[in-house]
Amino acid sequence: MTNLLKETLEVLKKYGKSPKDVRWVGSRDERYAITWKEFEKIANVEYDNGYGAQEVAMDLVVVGDDWWLERHEYDGSEWWEFKTLPKKKPDAKKFTKVLASQAGEIGWVTLAEINNNE
Repeated sequence: MTNLLKETLEVLKKYGKSPKDVRWVGSRDERYAITWKEFEKIANVEYDNGYGAQEVAMDLVVVGDDWWLERHEYDGSEWWEFKTLPKKKPDAKKFTKVLASQAGEIGWVTLAEINNNE
């Protein structure tokens, strides 16, 4: 069993964040939103984060200025993933292909692998 509030606080700390950095907590589509203080009151609950069914709402997010936590799961085992806004490098290369088949591949390839001849 895992405590959702403790788990969330541990992930925030791991990435150098604290509850003071949280702007809001809610759903990924922004239809639901509460403050961190409101979240603290309802998140101090135990759930089974092991394999089986995902218990925590799959669209739950914790949002800061340029970062967020989002729920992920594999076969019911669930956890928070920390995300930040991607930054474009000044020397980023242009690309013209986005499908694996355009490079003669079947799948599971990167943009660099697809566009290696350019």
